[in-house]
Amino acid sequence: MTVNEVQFVGAGPGAADLLTLRAARMLAEADVVLYPGTYLDPAVLENCSPDAELVDTQDLDLDAIIAHVVSAHREGLRVVRLVSGDPTLYSAVFEQTRRLDAAGVRWSVTPGVPAYAAAAARVGRELTVPLVTQSVVLTRTRQRSTAMPESESLAAFAATRATLVLHLAIAHTRSLMDELAPEYGPDCPVVVVYRATQPEELVLRGTVADIADQVEAAELRQAAVILVGRALAERPDGTDSYLYDPLRDRSVKQTGGRG
Repeated sequence: MTVNEVQFVGAGPGAADLLTLRAARMLAEADVVLYPGTYLDPAVLENCSPDAELVDTQDLDLDAIIAHVVSAHREGLRVVRLVSGDPTLYSAVFEQTRRLDAAGVRWSVTPGVPAYAAAAARVGRELTVPLVTQSVVLTRTRQRSTAMPESESLAAFAATRATLVLHLAIAHTRSLMDELAPEYGPDCPVVVVYRATQPEELVLRGTVADIADQVEAAELRQAAVILVGRALAERPDGTDSYLYDPLRDRSVKQTGGRG
């Protein structure tokens, strides 16, 4: 870890042992660690040095966070900005790094295990099943949050019938299921995972027709991922992939992904 770079580090879905080796090393070497207390299992912070300054950012706005980062960096301290899951998804890395660029502060990014991957793993499901779906859509709702681009409506994504992953959407489960029902059907499997891999983890399994009842009964309001699609069925109506087909000519080098 270099002193002259601020490190954005994916904390993974929550479990301390799902940090990457690099992330754990960076936390151990850091002088200052800014972390999202709302979403993070405190056990993750056990990787930090006992001498490190720990800053919970859940009550700070973006400018206050960046002011703290820049100040610590200019003091020559090693700074880690932890983000939940993976920095490539809904982590505000774009907004933060834009400000760091303006301040002349160098930065780098270390990936983490994304929450949707942890959620799928917890229920033992592959999100791409041959002849069922080969695509995964990662999206969110627009209620009480940043507006979505016009081309990214939920109806447009639903028309693909791909496996759908909804982030930041748990408080609007009922209206979202109503919107998805025409394309996915009321019997389409749905999985909700709250705080995947953390001690408070809760897994709900249902369908488009009934998952909202379960979410409301459990009083879930945040920190949950919704997975929707036929690949989530107990026994999806798929087939073996072409990649492992015994009839495939293995003398021909494969250049693509699964068929």
